[in-house]
Amino acid sequence: MSNYNETILIVEDDPQIRNFIKYTIEKEGFQLFSAANAQNALNIIVTEKIDLIILDLGLPDFDGIEVIRKVREWSETPIIVVSARDQDKEKVLALDTGADDYITKPFSATELLARIRVAIRHLYKKGIKAVQPYFLVGDLKIDFESRIVSVDGKEIHLTPNEYNLLNLLSKNAGKVITTGSILKEIWGMNYGSDTQALRALMAGLRRKVEKTPAKPRYIITEIGVGYRLVDE
Repeated sequence: MSNYNETILIVEDDPQIRNFIKYTIEKEGFQLFSAANAQNALNIIVTEKIDLIILDLGLPDFDGIEVIRKVREWSETPIIVVSARDQDKEKVLALDTGADDYITKPFSATELLARIRVAIRHLYKKGIKAVQPYFLVGDLKIDFESRIVSVDGKEIHLTPNEYNLLNLLSKNAGKVITTGSILKEIWGMNYGSDTQALRALMAGLRRKVEKTPAKPRYIITEIGVGYRLVDE
């Protein structure tokens, strides 16, 4: 058994899936609460110290998107959506509303635990963010204080927008950032929804940080949703 002591809330109205998730989590040593509807989930979130929420969207009283929206009004608790809704627009809506990750049903215990571990790492990173001056994964290093990016120990030159894009992805490493969110962060709220400039910017960044840009190791495209920088 692992040494995790984080507390996870499972919000799922299907008893079979809820029990599967509970069994998977308990084996790893996590503490847990569970709720079969949105209102019970919100009551638990308010009264208990919850480190991570696993949330189904199709709840009997009101939609899981509303749960995300309400939680984000006052809390940054990581939220992993597990849903049978596999349309890109549903994923984008959940992520833009404030979910940290999205898993489509059916899913394996291995995949769920991997996503949980990423979310837990982010939880700890937030606590030491102010004293962590750099990001490192593989041979890619970003020094936030000097704004120097290096690959395999060699400094590479990035344009301001390339650095801003890489910086945004690194601050959310392991998390999918939607195309719309990136456009707003890089070009501003009034830029619109034209993704051509982003694709060109991403292609230029990958040519500089990836050894094989056509098969990226670091910056992964989540088709129809956005991009994700790996964190391990």
